[in-house]
Amino acid sequence: MTAPAISSVDDLVAAVLSGSVGPDPSTFAVTSAFWLHHTTRLPGADVTYRNYYVLLRVGEVFGACSFEAGELDPSYCADTSGRTLADVLRSDDPPPVRIAALDAYLASVEPHHVSPDAEEVVLPAGTPDIRARARDAAVAGLLDVAEGTKVALIGVVNPLVDAITARGGICLPCDFNLLQTASGLLVSRDMTAVVDSADAVVATGMTLSNGTFDVLLDRCRQQKKPLAIYAQTGSAVARAFLGSGVSALSAEPFPFSQFSSRPTSLYRYHSRTDL
Repeated sequence: MTAPAISSVDDLVAAVLSGSVGPDPSTFAVTSAFWLHHTTRLPGADVTYRNYYVLLRVGEVFGACSFEAGELDPSYCADTSGRTLADVLRSDDPPPVRIAALDAYLASVEPHHVSPDAEEVVLPAGTPDIRARARDAAVAGLLDVAEGTKVALIGVVNPLVDAITARGGICLPCDFNLLQTASGLLVSRDMTAVVDSADAVVATGMTLSNGTFDVLLDRCRQQKKPLAIYAQTGSAVARAFLGSGVSALSAEPFPFSQFSSRPTSLYRYHSRTDL
């Protein structure tokens, strides 16, 4: 379910709190709050990915948001279980906690696995690199990349760089934490410059956490460029912008693929505007 006429994350929060998106968020309680620090280094790689997550459980779903090292102390967990989502959304809690709460609310209203608009993609059992490549191939499958299409990648995942290149695209990577990709491409830190140079954009849900999502959304709207989001962070939040700046979405709700060696699912969505 999507709130009418939303143009920013703040608009979406206001719509949720007003009751125009679904049930009153004060009727949803956080039953579990936890903090994860997770590292990954795939075979043959020389980069260790360091990931931090806020997770809030509400009923059968989890709201999720990644964040940067040092941005949030795990002590928040003790103070968040038992609160309502309305309380968290109205609070001055750190942004990752509020994004996780917004994600939990929207996923509760419409879980990905029951959404009529979702295409379920089952990732195979296997090693971390097998599962990562299957996941990133599913994300790249959101794109219809013609030979020579310049694709801005906001948030670098090396198998996704390879998947874009394999489809004939020219990858323009941007990330705050990397200097170059595994294939040797230089990584920019200037998101707007990379987006301005691209024909299409693929971005991680981490843009919701670091406050750049609205900027990215506006830029793509103004330039009429297709925007695909691949999200563990805020996957239900990004879904609310389909057809309103977001062209396609790969939504991966918790538990994420990297935490299991067994088959797990992600969910792909397309708006009426195809990439």
